[in-house]
Amino acid sequence: MNMGRILAVDDDSDILEVLQFILEDSGYEVDTLSDGHYLLDTIEKNAPDLILLDIMLGNMDGRELCKEVKKKAETHDIPVILISASHNISGTLSQDGAPDDFIAKPFDINNLLSKIKNQLRPAA
Repeated sequence: MNMGRILAVDDDSDILEVLQFILEDSGYEVDTLSDGHYLLDTIEKNAPDLILLDIMLGNMDGRELCKEVKKKAETHDIPVILISASHNISGTLSQDGAPDDFIAKPFDINNLLSKIKNQLRPAA
């Protein structure tokens, strides 16, 4: 059963591998991306149901990418969960173009999966 399609974006290939393994093991389809420059193209091509987005993407900032996703009419409904080791950004969750949720690294797998499930649950 396909639980949904997730796009995981992180410039650390080890983390992407772990995420892909965990999420596929939980029944999700997973696309990974190690470079934020291709984010919008990849979203257009793969139509993910949810995006896991690291804040520190080499020379890019995941928060800015999140804003771009939220700004575009075609992508603005896709839930975005930001991941970060160093920023606690829960305060920015209410801002314009904010992510739908936030998770800190190193993340707890059950916490991650429950946040994903929350975001993918059909709106009542």
